[in-house]
Amino acid sequence: MSRTLAEVAAEAADCTRCRLAHGRTQVVFGVGDAHAELMFIGEGPGFHEDKQGEPFVGAAGQLLNRMLGEIGLAREQVYIGNVVKCRPPGNRDPQADEIDACTPWLVEQLSLIQPRVIVTLGNFATKFVLQTETGITRLRGQVHDWHGRTVIPTFHPAAILHGGGEKSRQFQLLLDDFRLVRRTLDAPTHPVDDADPEVAGVAGPEPVEIGTAPGLISLPDAAPVVAEADPDQMELF
Repeated sequence: MSRTLAEVAAEAADCTRCRLAHGRTQVVFGVGDAHAELMFIGEGPGFHEDKQGEPFVGAAGQLLNRMLGEIGLAREQVYIGNVVKCRPPGNRDPQADEIDACTPWLVEQLSLIQPRVIVTLGNFATKFVLQTETGITRLRGQVHDWHGRTVIPTFHPAAILHGGGEKSRQFQLLLDDFRLVRRTLDAPTHPVDDADPEVAGVAGPEPVEIGTAPGLISLPDAAPVVAEADPDQMELF
């Protein structure tokens, strides 16, 4: 029998699988509805998250909450997590071995939550989940099939705030992406002839097995992609 999300979080709280454990205040496992249809994946905790133990609690989190409100959702109705659960020193990008050590926690989160739609926030999370070198500017605004689920990449909220906020073109694109998320969630979970082309192919999730445990989602077999440094990625958490 699989564990509950709370049981996994309790075990992760004492994790010492990589060097990030030595500098953290606490593990930032994730927050939200354990059965959410919609899950957000960012890069990793920043300063405020490390102190409070919850993802996206600063200015970038406030913008994320606002975007959720724009599509009729509250923070409590979705699940929010990160690729790595401990804050990298100085908010640097996570290193390959740190990602390797932390990936099983993300895999188990996905396996237990079983989200139908996954939104990757920013370059790093998008490149990691989709195993691609293509940047966020080219990938955003599209739906990507991933293990029978839909991945929708969009800009990291911190990048929007650093890039001019509401006056920037990226802000409008972010809003467009969230509207695409809403349409995707509202789309039928079975193929239909007159499907919206922007959400075509959105089907009910098909579990992918890991070993003998049924219903678990596996990340791609390829080595995790370490994205180029993004100084805006975690500054405003």
